[in-house]
Amino acid sequence: MFQRLLVANRGEVAVRIARACRELGIAPVGVASSADLAGSWTRAFDEVVCIGPPAASASYLSAERLVQAALQTHCSAVHPGWGFLAENPRFAALCAQHGLAFVGPRPGVMALMGAKTPAKAAMRAAGLELIPGSDGPLSDVDAAARSAREVGYPVLLKAVYGGGGRGMRRCADEVELRAAFAAAAAEAEAAFGRGDVYLERYLVGGRHVEVQVLCDSYGNGVHLGERECSVQRKHQKLIEESPSPALTGAERAELGQRAVRAALAVGYEGAGTIEFLRADDGRLFFMEMNTRLQVEHPVSELVTGVDIVAWQLRIAARQALGLTQDAVRARGHAIECRINAEDPERNFQPAPGRLSAFEFPPALGPGTLRVDTHLAPGDEVPPHYDSLLAKVIAWADTRERCIETLLSALRATRIAGVPTTVPLHLAVLDSPEFRSGRYDTAAIPGWPLARAALPAAR
Repeated sequence: MFQRLLVANRGEVAVRIARACRELGIAPVGVASSADLAGSWTRAFDEVVCIGPPAASASYLSAERLVQAALQTHCSAVHPGWGFLAENPRFAALCAQHGLAFVGPRPGVMALMGAKTPAKAAMRAAGLELIPGSDGPLSDVDAAARSAREVGYPVLLKAVYGGGGRGMRRCADEVELRAAFAAAAAEAEAAFGRGDVYLERYLVGGRHVEVQVLCDSYGNGVHLGERECSVQRKHQKLIEESPSPALTGAERAELGQRAVRAALAVGYEGAGTIEFLRADDGRLFFMEMNTRLQVEHPVSELVTGVDIVAWQLRIAARQALGLTQDAVRARGHAIECRINAEDPERNFQPAPGRLSAFEFPPALGPGTLRVDTHLAPGDEVPPHYDSLLAKVIAWADTRERCIETLLSALRATRIAGVPTTVPLHLAVLDSPEFRSGRYDTAAIPGWPLARAALPAAR
């Protein structure tokens, strides 16, 4: 196992990785921009290296500075977390060139899965069904129009080399497609350095279901069940749960097996997530593979009892996967709410500022409560980075009890100084649509219809 490891990220995920390192006897080393140096989360590390000014482009996105930080602090491995350079094959290759173990898949596999159209081809070859769409990147708007006529409207324009909703445009007809094409390509270019876009048919009312897999370097793989991620805003997830209320036990087992086979077929190593869109008729279409740790990984950990970050570290250290599928036993239900410093009433506008209060309750109700955060009262929420403040995750033996545990926890949560998404989560969790399990990606259940009845954000 590694002696020292550099966490090439910030905030909540950096603290999560540091905790796993200590449990395995690894000394965690952190990095921080000048805007983050005073953050209470930096105390989770044995040593912290300042890697540059507040702008992410000059700090957390600088592969050279991160590698230099790892070398000068005598680390033998690098964990990229999520976001920033977590799915950047050049960063993974640069680590390898300097003798640093990269906690994640090999650069070639990461590059394959990061380019959406080659990834789709690889997953089709591995036996997964694809959403109807263009065969590859679209050369121009006329090519996009021809492809859309073939698959049928509505369609989605999507960035080939990215995700998270950037470069994505929904088009109901050819007029909208021609108006949106240049904007989608420009946004993809600005976000990912490549303006290539492709096209898929938009499945109205689909469910976003993803499967968590773990694969080692010796051809072994398991899945940890699936997560339902259909509650989203701007194509980014707000609430995740496991298991999905949309799947039967037989569908769940089959989907997990298919995901593991597909991951092993491309030589995947580490923790990864294969994302699917479930149509109204029950068909599950491959969307993409995330070659990193996911923000929502705690729901899978609570349901299975498997520490995903610890296994990432073991696999990166070339240890064999000490799990068999029969040994992975899912029990109960878990739901995660992402608490962001955003104003839901103002189209989720980010709201940086200082936290004058930041309090979460202990476990309430009939279940278990887990709070993953990197912040404390008095901390500054900087405007330069992601707005995530905390993740509140509940577990109980049934979905109904899990919802009640999470509602009780959120009602007892006190955050002051910045507006947050807590009021939205209360509305969603208590809505008939969410409680019944009959919701999809088309709308946020219980919102905005419930806004008038909500307490003011504190």
